[in-house]
Amino acid sequence: MRRLARLVVPALLLQACAAPLPPALPGMAWVSVAARPGEVLMAQRLDGQRVADGRFFQLSPGAHSLLLRFQFEQHGGGELREPQWRTCELQLRYADFAADQRYQVQAWQHGGYRVAGQLRDAEGRVLAKARVLRCGNF
Repeated sequence: MRRLARLVVPALLLQACAAPLPPALPGMAWVSVAARPGEVLMAQRLDGQRVADGRFFQLSPGAHSLLLRFQFEQHGGGELREPQWRTCELQLRYADFAADQRYQVQAWQHGGYRVAGQLRDAEGRVLAKARVLRCGNF
């Protein structure tokens, strides 16, 4: 199973990166999703509705809630020598998305099992921090 995950996840990443992004729509906010190399962060839901492409989405100005799925390799100790993929669900809420602005959602692993995520504006300012809903090997 682990071997299959090691083969499938990189293939999915390459496939997702290959598709071109559409042009930004006037009057909408553009949100891209990014993780460090070797990690996977994808948008799952926007205001409770599935997103068509987990790499980015465009949304109307105002308040929105995002559900994200973050995956990374967790290197075990002791008897658990092979790395395992760990999955976390993050929720990010932000009340002030503005028309014709670009944003980026980021997530990363730090300190072993801990993860963090945040929303940044085009200038790199942190606008909101994500809340970790759950993590595990699911």
